[in-house]
Amino acid sequence: MLGLDTRAARAAWTVFLVALALGVAYLLRRVLLVFVLAILFAYLLSPVVNLVDRFLPRRRSRNWALAGVYVALIAVLVLLGAAVGAEVGREAANLEKGFPDLLKKMEQALEAPGPPWLDPAKRHLLELLRGGAPDLTREALPLLEKATAHVVAVLSGALLVVLIPILAFFFLKDGAGLRAAALGMVSPKQRAMLEDISADLHRLLGQFIRALVLLALATLAAYGVFFALIGMPYGVLLASVAAALEFIPMVGPAAAVVLIALVAAFSGFGHVLVILAFLASYRVFQDYILNPRLMSAGAALHPLLVIFGVLAGEEIAGIPGMFLSVPVLATLRVIWVRARKSTVTAG
Repeated sequence: MLGLDTRAARAAWTVFLVALALGVAYLLRRVLLVFVLAILFAYLLSPVVNLVDRFLPRRRSRNWALAGVYVALIAVLVLLGAAVGAEVGREAANLEKGFPDLLKKMEQALEAPGPPWLDPAKRHLLELLRGGAPDLTREALPLLEKATAHVVAVLSGALLVVLIPILAFFFLKDGAGLRAAALGMVSPKQRAMLEDISADLHRLLGQFIRALVLLALATLAAYGVFFALIGMPYGVLLASVAAALEFIPMVGPAAAVVLIALVAAFSGFGHVLVILAFLASYRVFQDYILNPRLMSAGAALHPLLVIFGVLAGEEIAGIPGMFLSVPVLATLRVIWVRARKSTVTAG
């Protein structure tokens, strides 16, 4: 009887500690977000740093490789900003000027005869355009500017632009020592399981963030080339937006498809079916060929779980929560699998 009471007390204490940890994590979610992004940034740069370090003389410390990679990264970002950023800004300004014409074309398309079953939806959209949102022309495009300004304000307010590279530098420099120190704080009985979890997470997070960046770059290149070949208006802008939306699981790529189709349909460009065929083909290629080759098997989650994670992440931490939903769920999956294996082995 005493043994049962002891196990029940331990279980209750464990539940309390887990609930307390979750509560503290929620209260400190903005601070934790900075550290998580820094860790992912460190994983992104880690292969490059290791490669540079191999070519340096043995007497040189790893800090020289880190410094060289950071200088090269700044140069690449400046060049990309000069090459792509200026064109994106120009196309965004042109889209803002032509936005009233887009709205007129949308109204004309909604007024055109069509299937009777679409009439209620078309009338509702017309009411929104004409009466429910009279200032849409003035506010829709500036909304992008406001959203951009909001993101910049958040980034500058949290000093993310400065803190993330600095924290990533220390994670790259002292990560192995920090890991060894953390493992040294636990008992030898638990250390084996934690070492397995640490090794799994190291592979998982490294493959995840590198795969995500490669997928975004692939989207930018594929969309940019295709839009340039067919003469799609605002092609660089739309390709850049689609690449950025790749960082939001499932919802981001779907939103990019809708946005591109709407711009193509109401800008007077036409060829919507051709564009939709390309987008569908690219999604099949990315989701079933490119993505499985890049992503770790440990990050493979059921689509329903991904959707739940995206919605829950948005509720908890907005867009950053949506972005982090997949790695968080995959991390919990790794911990659960390793803990179960350890329990079975011990039993």
